[in-house]
Amino acid sequence: MKGVILAGGTGTRLRPVTNIVNKHLLPVGPFPMIYWSILKLKEIKIENILIITNKDHLSHFIQLLGDGKELGVNLSYRIQSSASGIADGLLCAKTFIGTEKFVFLLADNIFEDSLESFIYKFENQKKGAKFILKEVSDPERYGVANIDRKSKKISSIIEKPKNPIFNYCVTGIYMYDHHVFDYIEEIVPSSRGELEITSVNNMYIEKSFVTYDILTGWWIDAGTHASLFTANKLIYEDLKKRGRKLGIYKR
Repeated sequence: MKGVILAGGTGTRLRPVTNIVNKHLLPVGPFPMIYWSILKLKEIKIENILIITNKDHLSHFIQLLGDGKELGVNLSYRIQSSASGIADGLLCAKTFIGTEKFVFLLADNIFEDSLESFIYKFENQKKGAKFILKEVSDPERYGVANIDRKSKKISSIIEKPKNPIFNYCVTGIYMYDHHVFDYIEEIVPSSRGELEITSVNNMYIEKSFVTYDILTGWWIDAGTHASLFTANKLIYEDLKKRGRKLGIYKR
């Protein structure tokens, strides 16, 4: 199985520093933010990883990460030509994935849990997608999964609902089969002019098969100054609890 990490975007909520630096290169703990997504994939033995970013920052990622050899992975790169949404960025991975299943991570999502048990279940899932959810206190800020109380299945995903019924947000951790690219090509831009990943996910719910799992540890979208600070605090607390440094480097 392969991995795809989206590390594009403009980082508007982290300006002014993101006027010159891609937000996924900002420090979270002792490493740049992008390292944590790579580490989570490496932990579950996914070593062929595609990083999608924008043309202005591609050289920075290559300078930092190269081909991934020092981290014990194999890195490839693609350019998202414009900030036209998460689904638009994911479409850049179509030829890299081919007909395989894969894990898709948003690089500004930092989380505690291992993906090992989730990926094991997805590998044994014959088709469709798996979404990873997290219970939050402010669901109106996120895409929220409506879960049918009888079947326990996701019935729909509502983006930033004003009066959410449930408080399980859809995190930036997705597992897809290759049909995701067909669905992306079917959707149209939203009112924001973007190809929305929520639209793709709702198509999966309607046309295919979707399962979900729930994170039990901490999770944070490190896309604001406050949440980036919190992510740093959580990472350092986790490292202190482990009582050791992470062996992220291959050498």
